[in-house]
Amino acid sequence: MSYTIAPVRPADKRGQAAVDALLLREGIRRDAHLDYTCGVYDDEFELCATGSCFANTLRCMAVSSAHQGEGLMNLVVSHLSEVQAARGNTRLFLYTKPGSAKFFGDLGFYEIARVPGKLVFMENRRDGFSGWLDAQRRADAPREKTAAVVMNANPFTLGHRYLLEQAYAQAEAVHLFVLSEDAGPIPAADRKRLVAEGTADMQRLILHESGPYIISAATFPGYFLKDDDDTSLTHARLDLAIFDRIAKALGIGMRFVGEEPFSHVTSLYNRAMREELPRYGILLRELPRLEIGGAPVSASAVRQAVHDGELERIRPWVPESTWNYFSGPDGAKTVAALQSMNDVKHH
Repeated sequence: MSYTIAPVRPADKRGQAAVDALLLREGIRRDAHLDYTCGVYDDEFELCATGSCFANTLRCMAVSSAHQGEGLMNLVVSHLSEVQAARGNTRLFLYTKPGSAKFFGDLGFYEIARVPGKLVFMENRRDGFSGWLDAQRRADAPREKTAAVVMNANPFTLGHRYLLEQAYAQAEAVHLFVLSEDAGPIPAADRKRLVAEGTADMQRLILHESGPYIISAATFPGYFLKDDDDTSLTHARLDLAIFDRIAKALGIGMRFVGEEPFSHVTSLYNRAMREELPRYGILLRELPRLEIGGAPVSASAVRQAVHDGELERIRPWVPESTWNYFSGPDGAKTVAALQSMNDVKHH
């Protein structure tokens, strides 16, 4: 029998329904975030296998039980890899069921972390994660009473600074991971620069980019695009399983985080941290947010004020470097982008 592989267009309702049915039969939940889907068809144009992409990940891959053992998954992975290569993505990640991890290992993917009974997260580089970890290590960094903070800093506020000050007071060193994902109006390079400028006096702070391994479109897409709660919690637990490996490599024993009264998805992530981090032997410090004028300081309030053209309102909420950015020429494009958006608050 010969097979044909072809895209399944979003507008192809019949094709999409066939994909949904195949995934359901094989016990795979359709991901809400897919930007490309393909199908493998037999001579009678019946769907035998499928696979999808989102950003630089492969996901929702399945072969009909009637056609397993015929090499169709190899065909799907090869096709999706070609699609990704055409996009310029050669560093690929995938999600799969725990029972399928060995199969994808045979196809050249390497396990990074898993959520038992839920999913396994893999990449196509043997030394991808270990190489990234090696790049984060610093020989002179203390390995006792070492803390971590992870933030989007979108933008960097006095609330972020306050959280870092609390961590700094209780730890010999603080590893600060700034999210690398360019998923909003403030470029990642600008966010990292504002953090660096706003913490220049903190000599024991070690600044990192998060890369694809901490709250990224690969590990936690629901942070950037709305997901249902069960999916968000599963991805949060995956992200924390990866963080456990990072913590062990860098000697991190504490993680500091602010309470989250505004963002639903971030509050779910905090909940996952309360459940998971103690199991990894990592102490969680969840602190009340800094308040100014009786209200918690938040990056979303800063973005909203900029969007509304009320720039002066943000002055009490941000360090001088962040104020200079938004009020000066460096941030002019970001201000224009924020003001053009319909919604600048995180869901």
